[in-house]
Amino acid sequence: MGFRRRLWFPLGIATLLLFFYYSWSSQGAHRWTDAGNTVQVQLHDDYFWTKLPTHYPVQDMKPLPTGKPRALPKIQKVFGKESKKDAATRTERQVAVKEAFVRCWDSYKTKAFMSDELAPISGKHKDTFGGWGATLVDSLDTLWIMSMRTEFEEAVAAVMDIDFTSSSLQTVNAFETTIRYLGGFLSAYDLSGDERLLRKAREVGEMLYKAFDTPNRMPITRWDFAKAAQGERQVAHEMALVAEVGSLCMEFTRLSVVTGDPKWFDATERIREVLEEQQSTTLLPGMWPIMINPRDKRFNISNSFGLGAMADSTYEYLPKMHALMGGLLPSYQTMYEESMKTALKHILFRPMVPDTADILMSGMIQVEKEEEKAALKLEPEGQHLVCFAGGMLAVGGKLFENPEHLETARKLVDGCIWTYKAMPLGIMPERFFMVPCKSDKDCEWDETLWKRAVLRHAEKGDRTDMATADEIISEARLPKGFAGIPDTRYILRPEAIESVFILYRVTGRPDLLESAWAMFETIQENTRTHLANAALSDITVNSTPPTMDSMESFWMGETLKYFYLIFSEPDLINLDEWVFNTEAHPFKRLIP
Repeated sequence: MGFRRRLWFPLGIATLLLFFYYSWSSQGAHRWTDAGNTVQVQLHDDYFWTKLPTHYPVQDMKPLPTGKPRALPKIQKVFGKESKKDAATRTERQVAVKEAFVRCWDSYKTKAFMSDELAPISGKHKDTFGGWGATLVDSLDTLWIMSMRTEFEEAVAAVMDIDFTSSSLQTVNAFETTIRYLGGFLSAYDLSGDERLLRKAREVGEMLYKAFDTPNRMPITRWDFAKAAQGERQVAHEMALVAEVGSLCMEFTRLSVVTGDPKWFDATERIREVLEEQQSTTLLPGMWPIMINPRDKRFNISNSFGLGAMADSTYEYLPKMHALMGGLLPSYQTMYEESMKTALKHILFRPMVPDTADILMSGMIQVEKEEEKAALKLEPEGQHLVCFAGGMLAVGGKLFENPEHLETARKLVDGCIWTYKAMPLGIMPERFFMVPCKSDKDCEWDETLWKRAVLRHAEKGDRTDMATADEIISEARLPKGFAGIPDTRYILRPEAIESVFILYRVTGRPDLLESAWAMFETIQENTRTHLANAALSDITVNSTPPTMDSMESFWMGETLKYFYLIFSEPDLINLDEWVFNTEAHPFKRLIP
């Protein structure tokens, strides 16, 4: 889920990144299939956001692509008939996941309905995403997928009362609003065909489109809602997170496809053009830095790179846009292949672990200039968030018939599963550091080398003081292989089960079902409250982890959805017909 919910790491531009962390009708020659049919939904003539003046109108509207969508390579494995025993086990697990969702939904409906979030311990409510019912909108498609039709109809009736002309926030995060609200409405519309949901999607789209009313048509990612509503002139920021700029294209393009109005496609196509133009000119050619300058269209000047937080969904959306649009936008394939060429070479690393498991982690690269040459420094930091990358590479590997990407996807997903199993509770932490192997082939366990890394991470001068290393390992409760765990939280994240689900649908590996079930059971056991499920502040303890009074909307919109889908029959949201946005909202793909 882009920048995917506020993850922090200390790098050269730490102060700036910390600031961002805490603040946060065109007709084709070919008639598309059902996924591409346009529907005319009319907003009220006096809808607020359409009546505001446009200060910097588009002079050359970019049309939606035309032509027949390509028959792309299949993503999903053809599954054979399962045995009665396997079907019974799978169904039993699916029911357990649904029961967990229903329990959370009932508590949300009773205690916090129409608010953004339920506080799962106190029973209070929170408005952290504009006060527009984030959990309600994020859960719409989950209700449909879980066949909760009565609850779905009640929820649809309720969202009709959401007013997007006022907000509980002074500053609105355009990215989060796009993936949760616009994505949520579009997905629920694609699944149900209820045009009321498309009308709400257009309301959100009209509001967000005002964030692009800048001199160079680049978006304002942290958007002053009140000033925009007053019709004041706006300008894009000089500093923004690449994920918040580069991860709007799926939702905006889908809205243009289903309404026939190209303006949203035009808005994000302008971003794509800058990304493509500057992709080979960054300090790590092929990838874009975490910090970019939308005001001056300079996407190549910062020096921190990674697939994780604050960059992630920019890369995730490259193969997904190719799938969404049936290959009619070929630049996305090229951009994906170039970015992954760099990522596989520099960002991914094999960690040294006691059982010498053949796994991969995704780290960070800091580029420094040394005597006119670029020096690359790997930060061997793992993140729960970056577990999404295995699913991304599985999708890309199948779409573009790249076996290397499929094998890399396997190692990344297995790495996330390994990390879950390595923790005392069986739950992965937010952030952690490991020890990179000397090479992908040479990776024997070295206890002394591990302890030296522990001392280095703890900033101890004497790297030979094994007694001090043992004390740190004991006090920090570090499992073997972990040099440090600076963020011990688990905030009900979806990224690990997301990639386990995708890789299962791609490969059919039965062990992935067992891994998913083990993950679900331990998460339920440790996060369940008397009302719902709560985030954990420390997963390094051996039992009874401390909880936080927080349950973000992605728990019901993403995490439980992916757990449900992996234990569903494979044709439910078939990956050859649907593609998920970064908030796990499935959109219909254009297919021949």
